[in-house]
Amino acid sequence: MTAEGYPSGAVAGGAGRSGARLARFIQSTLIASDVTEEQVVAHCRACLEYGFHAAMVPPLWVPVARQVLAGSPVRVASFVDFPLGCMTTSARVAQARELAQLGVDEIDVMVPLGLFRSGRLDDFRADLEAVVRAARPAETKAMLELPLLNAAEREQMVRLAVAAGFDWVKNASGGAVGVATPDDIRFLRQRVPSGVRVKASGGIKTASQAWALIDAGAELLGTSAAVALVTGRAGGDASPSRRTGDGAAASSPDEPAGRAGAGAAGAGRDPAVTY
Repeated sequence: MTAEGYPSGAVAGGAGRSGARLARFIQSTLIASDVTEEQVVAHCRACLEYGFHAAMVPPLWVPVARQVLAGSPVRVASFVDFPLGCMTTSARVAQARELAQLGVDEIDVMVPLGLFRSGRLDDFRADLEAVVRAARPAETKAMLELPLLNAAEREQMVRLAVAAGFDWVKNASGGAVGVATPDDIRFLRQRVPSGVRVKASGGIKTASQAWALIDAGAELLGTSAAVALVTGRAGGDASPSRRTGDGAAASSPDEPAGRAGAGAAGAGRDPAVTY
């Protein structure tokens, strides 16, 4: 473990690859527009029971999560401007500052992709820098949306996120963007300095998939299938999950809904997906 409590890396040769070991890499996610206080409490209690690294909850429920997890090593995580990344900078800054004041430990930040793809890179970087500053002392993670970018954009996106001061880079927000791959994680690990950590998110459903991402350099995994990963129970979840009208699980910052990937680089989000 690192001084901050993060796992120090993959376990070589498959040794020690238990559910308990894997749990220390997991940020268990519960995000839905209609999630209830009861569900948040159950989610946090499951994080305590299984020893997950953090509980990801909507901003509204951060105080509840803080109360349930008080005195435990489980960290509280939330997010800024998910899923669209199109709030004004002042609104994003206000949300980040409020989350920090509420005592959140980690904040996943949606990048303003529209600014980036418009070529307004100075505005893009200034936005990210302002959000990172407002979030202190909470750690910040940049949701880079790599599946929506071409090769040159990916390189530029990583450089700008690192320059803005993020503690973590993340392959994607999850949602409808794409499934985390070892190639994406290696891409990030090879391009960020050693002091910047890498989080994997999107469609992480099995323990073998999770360990492959860790082997590739991921130090944290975001998933709404956390209990299933560490227990091997198909369809397990850290708490009661919301269902959409067609029976598909609702999406979250770490969980794609409706498709396995984003297709060709630069493709947009699937408008049929419920966020």
